[in-house]
Amino acid sequence: MSGELKLDKYTETLRSLIKNYKTCSVSTEYGKVITNADGILNISGLKNAQLNEVLMINNSLYAMVLSLNSDLVGAVMLSEYSSVQEGDEVKRTSKTFSAPVGDTLAGRVISVLGKPQDEGSELVGVEWEQVERIAPGVMERKSVTEPLYTGVLAVDALIPVGKGQRELIIGDRQTGKTSLAIDAIINQKGKDCYCVYVSIGQKNSTLFQIAQKLRDKGAMDYTTIVNASASDLPSLKFLAPFVGITIAEHWMKKGKDVLIVYDDLTQHAIAYRTLSLLLDFSPGREAFPGDIFYLHSRLLERAGRLNEENGGGSITALPIIQTQADDISAYIPTNVISITDGQIFLKTLLFNQGQRPAIDVTLSVSRVGGAAQKKAIKDMSSSLKLELAQYFELLEFARFGSELNDSTKFNLNLGSRILKCLIQNLGETRSPLEELYLLFLIRFRVIMEISDVEQIIPFINYSKKKFLESDFVNLIDLNEKVSPNVCDDLLEFAKKTLQDFASDN
Repeated sequence: MSGELKLDKYTETLRSLIKNYKTCSVSTEYGKVITNADGILNISGLKNAQLNEVLMINNSLYAMVLSLNSDLVGAVMLSEYSSVQEGDEVKRTSKTFSAPVGDTLAGRVISVLGKPQDEGSELVGVEWEQVERIAPGVMERKSVTEPLYTGVLAVDALIPVGKGQRELIIGDRQTGKTSLAIDAIINQKGKDCYCVYVSIGQKNSTLFQIAQKLRDKGAMDYTTIVNASASDLPSLKFLAPFVGITIAEHWMKKGKDVLIVYDDLTQHAIAYRTLSLLLDFSPGREAFPGDIFYLHSRLLERAGRLNEENGGGSITALPIIQTQADDISAYIPTNVISITDGQIFLKTLLFNQGQRPAIDVTLSVSRVGGAAQKKAIKDMSSSLKLELAQYFELLEFARFGSELNDSTKFNLNLGSRILKCLIQNLGETRSPLEELYLLFLIRFRVIMEISDVEQIIPFINYSKKKFLESDFVNLIDLNEKVSPNVCDDLLEFAKKTLQDFASDN
């Protein structure tokens, strides 16, 4: 009996506690900084934080979530971080990282955070879109069928690029990678094509020279530069390409053609490696994290050509990768080669020999651009790559000093003259008709009639000017092969200009 009374007593106590219990929610909108190591923050309390969400610290500084753990959130600072201390309050914004988009960005130089870095006014009339999004699906795309002319004969003839293609530019430092990409941007003048140049880890002085070059050529009017300089935080270098592709996607969805250059993705990979190691991600080959391939693939897959139902716009991507000692079999180069639709390999040896651009045609390839090449140019350049490959092979053979037969001597002479025809200086772009005429001079061996190799470039400039003033410009249709009759007349014209050039010189 006494046991039952004791139990009733406890029951009444429990009922009283339950009745008077007041519920209180634990806030998941605010957290505290646990550690700050070189701008890499560990934050507690943000149970509902999302990946790539922007966080506000002390109501003035911003960070972005890159790592989600059971008890802590890993974030990277997007601005100066030395004032952030342990215990500082962190607030969720419930917004993922976004970039400005719109027509007013054309002609501007902006930071990764969307701040103007030129002498222009503040950005007005822009929208903000999330930088992380899924690439267009297979059914939304269209195959590459239209050429995107770079104005560089060696590329347009041997390694053609189509609208919507991803073509890698790869080579050692100081081999002309950026110059080739800048030429491609300059050549889009008057072609209703927007351009985006993403600078990753370059000096501000270098970027200033690039911007000035584009202004001098009238190319800044349709170009946007996104700058993450060498002195910027690794987080900004990591985000720069995604800001660039978001700007480009806005124009693509409006049915426009866009050319985007990533200069360069080696620095991008290094920045991501830095962040990953500081966030305690497991390192893999060359200390890069395991998802480095996915990082670049999800970036480059956003380029492509949309079908007519989705506007018919396109993004052509020219990512740049820097190699060491011409080693294209390293980790990041092989990753990006496998993602892209071809590569243009610039060789140090050719650059030092004065070849501009220093393209190694034997290691360069375009996997889809051939389908976009115009019939006239495709026909004229059909044997060019083989002739150059034979030249480089025979050049190695000739170094042994053995006797050379007439056929070998002819191929060596032809190859050296072809290389002269392919030389172009920075900003010296050529129209498709000019390129066709130069290919004609090679195909029909007009260049072999010039005894002095050093006279080839002066003759090309002289003959090209005469060609553009002639009626052949109206007779040739790039969409069709050049007819035999036109070829005969053009050969006669070329030989006549050669005679005139010889008499003048």
